[in-house]
Amino acid sequence: MAFMPNRTATDAPASDPRVVAEARNIVLELRGMVHRELDDIVVGYEEPLDMLIVASMAGGHVLLEGPPGIAKTLLVGAVARVLGVNFKRVQFTPDTSPEEIVGKYVTRHGETTFHQGAVFTNVLLADEINRTPPRTQSSLLEAMQERHVTVEDRTHWLPTPFMVIATQNPYEQAGIFPLPESQLDRFLFKLHLDYSSAETERRILKLPHKGLSPDVLGDVQPLLGAARLQAAQDDLDATVVPDEVGAFIVDLIRYTREAPGVVLGASPRSSIHMLAATKANARLSNRMEATIDDVIAMAPYTLPHRLIVSGVEPDVVIADGLRHASAEAAARRARGGDATPGTAESSNLLS
Repeated sequence: MAFMPNRTATDAPASDPRVVAEARNIVLELRGMVHRELDDIVVGYEEPLDMLIVASMAGGHVLLEGPPGIAKTLLVGAVARVLGVNFKRVQFTPDTSPEEIVGKYVTRHGETTFHQGAVFTNVLLADEINRTPPRTQSSLLEAMQERHVTVEDRTHWLPTPFMVIATQNPYEQAGIFPLPESQLDRFLFKLHLDYSSAETERRILKLPHKGLSPDVLGDVQPLLGAARLQAAQDDLDATVVPDEVGAFIVDLIRYTREAPGVVLGASPRSSIHMLAATKANARLSNRMEATIDDVIAMAPYTLPHRLIVSGVEPDVVIADGLRHASAEAAARRARGGDATPGTAESSNLLS
């Protein structure tokens, strides 16, 4: 499954100052624009949709976990469509080969050419990633982390931007290959999806269908395009991150390594991912400066899947870690005598 976006955005490169300015202006309103565009298409998934937009801004990958038949593919396809970028879907099976993912060299009539794999796109939906063996899963690792693949000792760079959205079914036990911690840590977010409410299911039945499939993506208007999305990602570095926000992230991450019941805490990569998500949430909230509230909002999606625990739930560890980091922040303010905007909001979110 693949589509090419309607080119509503300029074909100028992401580094073009005009593209950067356009992207910055669009990002200010992007969150609201996306929800309005997809309100009648992605029904009942307002929160996952929001996190996918944050992840696309941060340049991160996302793991969606939920039962089959709940429109995960529709959700991802709609996000790719509204962003205005290229999209491919791979249905992972036990016999999916690494070559299907990264590509291979083919020699015909004495001429050798490289045939690109599925990762040569902007948004890749890796459907049921836990149904394919570790060798094929690992073929995604280099692409996800390095944004390139190596085939027969030759490096091939992927299109930019590049984002993997993988799905897995937590209820299927036979013939699955759980993702190793090293690969889970490469996902910016892990989002849990579940069955919709009765009212939402009634809304779903009213959507246009072609046979058994929803027939709605053709109505989605692209808002960005690849160049503008890449420019928006690059411009994320201009987001101001006060020292107190950085210290809050460090306190939170370090708590996960020391908390009771934690066998393996969050890695240093988690800090980098936490910072990127924090900055993306700030920019999508029409702010050039990140706050502690952004960290609190992003932590439940960024950190739990990175922890290995015993006798305690990862969500409980993160909630305790946020309280610990907030107490440390309050102590620093008391020692330094400075007041932090949004402190009251932070305390409300944690109550």
